[in-house]
Amino acid sequence: MSQQKIKVLQFICSTGFYGAERWILALAKNLPKDNFPCDLVVTIEDDLDDLELVKEYKKQNIGQVFEVPMHHKFDFSVVNKLAKLIKDNGYDVIHTHGYKSDILGVLAAKKAGIRSVVTPHGFENAEDLKLRLFIWLGNKMMKYANVVVPLSKALCADVKGFGVKNSQIEYVQNGVDLSEVEEQKVKENKLISVGDAKRIGFVGQMISRKNIIDILDIFETLADKYPNITLSLLGDGESRVELEEHTKSLNHKNRIEFMGYRDDRLELLQSFDLFVMTSTLEGIPRCLMEATAMGVPVAAYNIAGIDQLIEHEQTGLLAPFGEKDTLATYWEELLFDEDKAKKLSDNACEFVNENYAGKRMATEYIEVFKQLINGKYD
Repeated sequence: MSQQKIKVLQFICSTGFYGAERWILALAKNLPKDNFPCDLVVTIEDDLDDLELVKEYKKQNIGQVFEVPMHHKFDFSVVNKLAKLIKDNGYDVIHTHGYKSDILGVLAAKKAGIRSVVTPHGFENAEDLKLRLFIWLGNKMMKYANVVVPLSKALCADVKGFGVKNSQIEYVQNGVDLSEVEEQKVKENKLISVGDAKRIGFVGQMISRKNIIDILDIFETLADKYPNITLSLLGDGESRVELEEHTKSLNHKNRIEFMGYRDDRLELLQSFDLFVMTSTLEGIPRCLMEATAMGVPVAAYNIAGIDQLIEHEQTGLLAPFGEKDTLATYWEELLFDEDKAKKLSDNACEFVNENYAGKRMATEYIEVFKQLINGKYD
């Protein structure tokens, strides 16, 4: 008897190449093409017409890629375009990522008569009133999806607050494709610090919930004591201009670099002596998984999502949220106690490889897709 074939369409309104985009690649790459062909559709807005996700999807020959233009940031005509694309290509499931894609994708699924999966990657605490309205609407739209599959146990609890029923929720532990990390680890890296020099680093979106201002403040405090430490911030986003302005007022601004999006991201990550995060909200951060898989020690605030990857004094060091002085001492500890840093980073590397492989995640999603088509979430 031949295995059931389910055709899946991944949908995201992408603004860069961050955790959600890389997550989609990890899942789609590990789904068996014969029985679970997985295509991609993205919206194209303003000057975002050369998306790295699109290039990678094509480069890795995962499936077809469709680009749907948006005339403005909240163009609801996309719903009809998506519904037509779904019908024309015979998709069984649309899988959405992000508040905007959740709104448009769930509506398109209803219109086209197919089933929908929503995966919350984390919730944004934006200040812009109009953006907050659409985030709220996106969160509310989740209850109209067939199934919601959050990235973390904390997010499972959060989605219930938006009216999602227990029967609609499935938890699939997050996973990433770590093959790129493993390939980088065996390469010679001329960026690695030598002598007394120490590079502290962050990789991720520059948005409000990442709370990068705390990273800058902690660095400023430690830079007074240690003349050979530097801070590298990789990524882009709506908060970057504000953060760069703040940095201009700091005494040690010349030792802080905003590097934007970089093709050599993993080489730079490997060069970090310490990976830091001070987020207020997270799903399960892909950048943190990559850092631990790369063997870079981690110091961060102890918040939901991060605590699923880092256990204090076992796989990294975690300070209570907002306690910058405590976190600063942890930065020092991991930068200058090399034996402890290596022990914790080795433990973290082993943990992430055992528990967060992309192939394992894809296998669990296959079961979700099968149950979805067979009517479990109707």
